Amino acid sequence: MILKANERGSGSQLAQYLLAMRDNDHVELHDVRGFASDDLPGAFSEADAIARGTRCEKHLFSMSLNPPEGADVSVEAFEQAIDEIERKLGLENQPRAIVFHEKDGRRHAHAVWSRIDSERMRAINMPHYKVKLRDVSRKLYLEHGWDMPRGLQDRSLRDPLNFTRKEWQQAKRAGLDPRELKAVLQQCWKTSDNKASLEQALKERGFWLAKGDRRGFVAVDYRGEVYSLSRYAAAKSKDLEARLGDPTALRSVDEVKAEIAGRLTRKLEAFIKDSERDAKQRLAVTAFRKTEMVARHQDERQKLWAAHDKRWQAETRLRAERLPKGFSGIWHRLTGEYGKIKAQNEREALDAYRRDREEKDAVVFRQLEERQTLQRDIKAQRSIASDELMRLREDVANYSGVERHEREDRRNRERERDSEARRHLRRQRTRRTRGFEP
Repeated sequence: MILKANERGSGSQLAQYLLAMRDNDHVELHDVRGFASDDLPGAFSEADAIARGTRCEKHLFSMSLNPPEGADVSVEAFEQAIDEIERKLGLENQPRAIVFHEKDGRRHAHAVWSRIDSERMRAINMPHYKVKLRDVSRKLYLEHGWDMPRGLQDRSLRDPLNFTRKEWQQAKRAGLDPRELKAVLQQCWKTSDNKASLEQALKERGFWLAKGDRRGFVAVDYRGEVYSLSRYAAAKSKDLEARLGDPTALRSVDEVKAEIAGRLTRKLEAFIKDSERDAKQRLAVTAFRKTEMVARHQDERQKLWAAHDKRWQAETRLRAERLPKGFSGIWHRLTGEYGKIKAQNEREALDAYRRDREEKDAVVFRQLEERQTLQRDIKAQRSIASDELMRLREDVANYSGVERHEREDRRNRERERDSEARRHLRRQRTRRTRGFEP
């Protein structure tokens, strides 16, 4: 599984983030260890208070564990991975909390440790923790037989289309997958060898080349969104200037936006709005299905958890009734029978705990599979919407090109008519002149 971690402070903010349901289908506080409080805000507030007695500002170590898509990972497997990480980083016996998140049909875990050694009141140093986590991640992929990502096999093979949060938000506003945007702009750059060919390649896909305010060369789409070519096309500034020349020779973003706005007709704008409205309606239907499914899954889990709790209490009472009391209890202690009954109770309690955990995992795995089926449908709907928007971009560029060609054709026809009229007048003058010759 992929392990991502960082050192940080502000435990109250982290607790609020980990317990937030806004972006998650399910959130479960699985374990709180080593804190006086048994809830997450109280535990992290305690960690903040202890850290004030030290000079450490980033007193928490926060890590996420993300299994591969489609992998059914039990709670026990998550705990074993977290224990392995503790040993690797020297965080054994440190206060710790574990939270499970489920989103888009996938379950992942967050583990947070306090780095403060309360006896020495010093922060535990964790040198090269990223390298150590990478080693643990590789080990987990090998142990579980998962296909290892190329980025873990060789750092030079990482996905070249990784994107930042800012790029994601920008692409989200445009209604397109940021990976698709990067792939399109990178393809335009790779298949062009000068400014003219790049402009043509961009226009065929609904983008216009312009001069950016700070980023040199940029691409502008029909919405007016601006994309840095150095960022999206993965091209260095010196390579851009070598191929495209001085950016100041290009039109500004405002000028290009004005041209695009002038070329869009009301009819085409209506087509764009219709397509966007249809896409929103399709996504609204899948969003409703998701809301209904999440609510149904939550209700099913609450009923199962309540049944487990009721059964656990009943079984605990039965085990407690086995233990003899009074003089009989003293006699059973002397004969050793009490210890045998106690050991039997402990074994049965452990078996019951494992049974309940397996039942919970079975329900979660079944719900995750159902949620993944819906997520595939959601992705398909998003892909349809993205394809339609991309085709609209191409239509805008093609329409603009047709409009330009039509204007040029009209001008050429008008020039040809003027030339023909002038030739006709010259021929008439010549005939009249010859008719008056002696």
